[in-house]
Amino acid sequence: MNPTTDVKTYSGFRLATIFCMVILYAPLIVVTIYSFNASNSITVWKGLSFRWYVDVFIGPESTKFKQAAFNSFSIAFIAGTLATCIATAAATAIVRGGQYRLRTPSLGLITLPIMVPEIVLAVATLIFFNSIGFTRGYLTILIAHTAFCIPFAYLPIQARMQGIEDSFEHAAMDLYATRSQAFRRILLPLMLPGIISGFLLAFIVSLDDFIITNFVKGAGIETLPTAIFGSVKQGLKPNIMAISTMLLCLSIVMVTISYFISKWDKTK
Repeated sequence: MNPTTDVKTYSGFRLATIFCMVILYAPLIVVTIYSFNASNSITVWKGLSFRWYVDVFIGPESTKFKQAAFNSFSIAFIAGTLATCIATAAATAIVRGGQYRLRTPSLGLITLPIMVPEIVLAVATLIFFNSIGFTRGYLTILIAHTAFCIPFAYLPIQARMQGIEDSFEHAAMDLYATRSQAFRRILLPLMLPGIISGFLLAFIVSLDDFIITNFVKGAGIETLPTAIFGSVKQGLKPNIMAISTMLLCLSIVMVTISYFISKWDKTK
């Protein structure tokens, strides 16, 4: 096939694209619209209102959701930070470490959590914690999220580092900088867009995670996804749609920021 062929010229491409977009985004649009519904019912529209957004913050379930939000954001921040630090060290070793025997297996090991089904990771993590007698709670969620987020932080950091020529570091060392100084003063600032992008991706992955969290959390510990799931089991309420919409908007903003930061090229 001619590599310059435009796939949009193939018959049915436009229809298939529209179908996929509808399947993916129509439910999200419906949830967003009905989060502004003034009615107590999720199926009857009674006008535009922000009552359910207010209910999230001062309603009868507000205390539960506030605590769940604190858990979610604190875990996401700490796990994202730890995962980014580990991913930065791993990218430096793999990309700048030269050729060594375990280079390829190391890369495969880091990216493995992306390819393995999340339910498998959740079960394996649960078995691990049970086998060592680790009490499930806030800390187990944090450890599991940190491990799971490492590949998401690693990929943009690796991509950024691969785009930086090693001549910058060599020039610094030619001017009598040590390898550590060349890394801190030359390579690290150039890597900053990739590091920020990796942190944002790790943060949002941790914030949105449900499956692993639901397996490794202890009694009385809830994050926003698990708190939403618990409320939905008792019946779908409009305030759940409001929370879901806020999480969706936050995810879109964070991923958008991550995308544009990853395109930022300070070498130009």
